[in-house]
Amino acid sequence: MSNAQKRSSAKKRTQAGGQQASPWPKRFVTAAGVGVVLALAAAVFFSSSPVRGIPEGTKTVAVDAPLHVDEDIYADDEVPAGGNMNSIWLNCGFYDTLVPAENAVHSLEHGAVWITHQPDIPSEQIDQFRQFTGAFSKVIVSPVPGLSSPILMTAWGFQLELSNADDARLEQFVNEFAGSLEAPEPGGTCGGGVGVPVG
Repeated sequence: MSNAQKRSSAKKRTQAGGQQASPWPKRFVTAAGVGVVLALAAAVFFSSSPVRGIPEGTKTVAVDAPLHVDEDIYADDEVPAGGNMNSIWLNCGFYDTLVPAENAVHSLEHGAVWITHQPDIPSEQIDQFRQFTGAFSKVIVSPVPGLSSPILMTAWGFQLELSNADDARLEQFVNEFAGSLEAPEPGGTCGGGVGVPVG
């Protein structure tokens, strides 16, 4: 069959069955569908992205150079943000009793965040802290009697006082400072030290 005959035959089929459908509407619908899917994926990604940045109200704390000491140098109600420390770090995790600040400071040197709280705050708030120790490898939670605020967030050289665990700045502080390069030894481990976390 010649090319002319093929064109004539195709024309007759088109006339018999109505106009031949253009492929463009289908292509447009497909492209629009892909665009919607990508937009939804981006919205989910950005809505679930961790909030970072130093939270409002965070105080910069001047600390001494990290020096190892063997004796106890901090009172039970002290939460240092750096400085002198025990030569062995505290294992990160959740503690329901007082921990040695000298060891916890060494963990701060390794990039840990130390969430301390008054012992008598509501148990549901304490349970919220426990979630951070499950989600982050460099978080310590422990009670400290005599805190001036219900919750005190500490990283090397930074502290933030909070009145409630529902404050969004708690998570922001952890996101910003857990494993932070602001610490003197951010590559240091948060395991293999002293202390037995309960969760």
